[in-house]
Amino acid sequence: MERSILVETIGSRAVYANPWMSVREDTVRRPNGDTGIYGVLDRADFAMIIPMDGDRLHMVEQFRYPIARRCWEFPAGTPTPGHRADPIDLAHAELREETGLRATNMSYLGTLDAAPTLTAQRGHVYLATDLTAGPPQREPEEQDMRSAWLPRSTVESMIRTGEIATAGTVAAYTLLLLHESHARSTSAE
Repeated sequence: MERSILVETIGSRAVYANPWMSVREDTVRRPNGDTGIYGVLDRADFAMIIPMDGDRLHMVEQFRYPIARRCWEFPAGTPTPGHRADPIDLAHAELREETGLRATNMSYLGTLDAAPTLTAQRGHVYLATDLTAGPPQREPEEQDMRSAWLPRSTVESMIRTGEIATAGTVAAYTLLLLHESHARSTSAE
């Protein structure tokens, strides 16, 4: 059973902002009356897509500046700064932009809280199937991006060894496994 403990915001100040995110510091009052602060990162919600063709998954690899290394991930992204997007429309756009793929079928797998200790940003995860290839339409920041079809066994091995460690990608793969498990148990009934 979940118990709600509300923390009251008694003040807030902007610390930093750019077109993609803002950081604020909130002064809060806890239920026991003590005050404190929370640093909050505000970012638009994102869509993450798992392109699948049989036993292959299409992934992208790109350099991630904060950790100074290249990472294999599922395609994902946020709307253009200053715009809102329906999650399914965003999923189709990000898939096309990063991989060039177009999906006839886009199935919703679930929602992820990106980092609830830091941000309210949420991710909407989709399974993309019945895919057609085309040229990617990458943004300037994505010009170093590579993409490839990887066998599921390779993806799972990369997750086990930590070669794929991006939390969103690992969590999205878990949503895919749960989706497939549910589909199998439903069809067995």
